[in-house]
Amino acid sequence: MRLSIRHSTRYRFSAPVAYGIQRLRLTPKETQGQKILDWKMEYEGAKEELHYDDQNFNHVTLISVEEGAQEVAVSCSGTVETEDYAGVIGQHAGHLPIWAFLGATELTKPGPKIRSLISKVERSPDGMVPTLHNLSAVIRETVDYGVGDTHVGTTAEEAAAEGMGVCQDHAHIFIAAARILEIPARYVSGYLMMDDRIDQEATHAWAEAYVQGLGWVGFDISNQISPDMRYVRVATGRDYRDAAPLTGISFGAVTEDLSVDLAVEQQSVTQ
Repeated sequence: MRLSIRHSTRYRFSAPVAYGIQRLRLTPKETQGQKILDWKMEYEGAKEELHYDDQNFNHVTLISVEEGAQEVAVSCSGTVETEDYAGVIGQHAGHLPIWAFLGATELTKPGPKIRSLISKVERSPDGMVPTLHNLSAVIRETVDYGVGDTHVGTTAEEAAAEGMGVCQDHAHIFIAAARILEIPARYVSGYLMMDDRIDQEATHAWAEAYVQGLGWVGFDISNQISPDMRYVRVATGRDYRDAAPLTGISFGAVTEDLSVDLAVEQQSVTQ
């Protein structure tokens, strides 16, 4: 499947910025089942300083905010060709060793609610992948999908206790639970083409677990499937903070307003 993506982020500051640096993880990376045909990024009120691959092999772009700017816009667009591998990404790549994905982070530290949730998961006789799908199902049954009850700083345990969250929260809970079971797990940020619309509300998030014999396998807890050809992987990490699309610092002002426009659609292929 060939997917066309247009993603723009515009944020305004409360006052003119004296100095600002933004770290962008908005460029998809080539992995099994995913080929980047073209990708470009454009900026208003900022300029590109450098780009590099981080410890998770995420493509990172650093931009500096123009002095005195009160508004910055980042626009991305491109075409990605995808195939369906039932969520299997394959063997590990990156500078972090596998064991680094076993330890809890601030956002994925488990508590009594997550430990109670794990006790409800049926261990499948057919292997680890079905068991992880069972874990995904228990999370989705326990934590409803809902916008507005959590934020980017909400921990997995807080979302589990609240019983409500978005895809980021579902992914964090899955990661926390998998690590308790001594299964390496990581966070994925990216794009998902919805079947019923082109315009999306936000980027998407899911989780991957490392399964012996298969490597990394994806689980979209919010939608109860393994990622297929409608998904585009952009960044991975131990939790959201490692894979956040945009982070940064600024002096002289604070971010006052942020808006996102995102469209993902299938592109016809002309023979």
